[in-house]
Amino acid sequence: MKMNDFAWHLSSFLVRYLLGEKNMSRNTIASYRDTFRLFLLFCEKEKKISPDRMTLSSLTRKLTLEYLDWLEQKRKCSVATRNQRLSSIHCFLRYVQSRLPENLFEIKRVLQIPPKKSPKAIVSYLTEEELKILFRQPDVKTRKGRRDLMLLTLMYDSAARVSELIDLKVEDVRLVSPAVVTLTGKGGKARQVPILGKTKDLLSGYLEEHKKYPLPVTISGTPLFCNQRHQKLTRWGVSYILDKYVTAAKKDTGFNVNFRVTPHVLRHAKAMGMLKAGINLIYIRDFLGHSNIATTEIYARADSEMKRKALEKTYKDLYTGKMPKWEEDKDLMQWLYDLCR
Repeated sequence: MKMNDFAWHLSSFLVRYLLGEKNMSRNTIASYRDTFRLFLLFCEKEKKISPDRMTLSSLTRKLTLEYLDWLEQKRKCSVATRNQRLSSIHCFLRYVQSRLPENLFEIKRVLQIPPKKSPKAIVSYLTEEELKILFRQPDVKTRKGRRDLMLLTLMYDSAARVSELIDLKVEDVRLVSPAVVTLTGKGGKARQVPILGKTKDLLSGYLEEHKKYPLPVTISGTPLFCNQRHQKLTRWGVSYILDKYVTAAKKDTGFNVNFRVTPHVLRHAKAMGMLKAGINLIYIRDFLGHSNIATTEIYARADSEMKRKALEKTYKDLYTGKMPKWEEDKDLMQWLYDLCR
C-alpha cells in the first residue's frame, strides 16, 4: 500500500469526480473539502498521524467514530453538522470502494455507521408586517441605501439563495415583459424567476443608476450588486448588510423577532407567503429551485395558522349536551381538599 494513496484518491474525488463528473457547485465541493480538512486536523492533533502519512487503510470505523465524537464534543458541532460530515465520508468511500477491493470489508463497516437522530429544525421566517418594517430601514436618499433596498427586496422577492444573489450579473436581468431574473443554483442549474410590481420598478431605476458609474468591464458582465471597489458582494457582505438593517428594525415594536435573521430567512418568508396565497407546492418547488418536493413540504408543516384553519373547517361538535360544571361535583371537591391536607 502506497503511503500517499489517501491524498491521491481524495484529490481525485474532489476534482475529477465531484467537479468533473458530477458538476457540483463550488459551495458543495467546499463542504466536502472542509470535512476532510477537519478530519486531517483531528488525526494530526488527537491521533498523532500527520497528513502525509495518512493512508486509506487508516480510515477505519473506530477512527471515523472518534472523529465524529470529536466534532460534537471538542468543536461543539451540532448533530446536523456531524451527520453532514459523515455523509461526506460515506460518499468518498463509495467512490473508492471499487478501486480498492482489498479494503472493502473495513469500508463497508464505515458505510454502516448510521446518522444520528436529531430534532427537526423549525422554519424561521418573517411576517408581512415585519418585512415591511425591515424594508423601511435603508436610507434611499443615498446610493448605498438604494443598493441595499434593492438587495433586500430582490433577495426576498426572488427567494434567491445568497450564492445565487451575489453571482447575479446585469445580463441576468430582463425587464421587458415578462420581466425575469435568471438565477444559477446548485449544480449549475439555472431557473428564471418572474419580477413583478414595485420590485420591477426598483430594479429598473437601480440599473439606470448602475450605468452612470465607471466600471472596469462592460456593463452587461458586471455584478448586479457591487461593493465600493466595484467587486461583487461576498456572502459575508450580504450578511453584514442584512444584520445592520435587522438591528435597526428591532427598534420598532412591530418587529418582534427572537431568532437570527439570515439571508435564508427571507427565502423562507417568500416560500411561506406563496404557500399562504394558495400556490401549489409543485410551483413553489420550481420557484425555489428544489430538486425534491419533500424539501418544499417543510413549509406546509411549518404553517401552524394554515393547520388551525384546516382543522376549523373540519371540526364538528359531536357532543351536543350541556357541559357539566366540575365545581358541582362534591366528591371531586372533597378529594381535592383532602389531597392538599
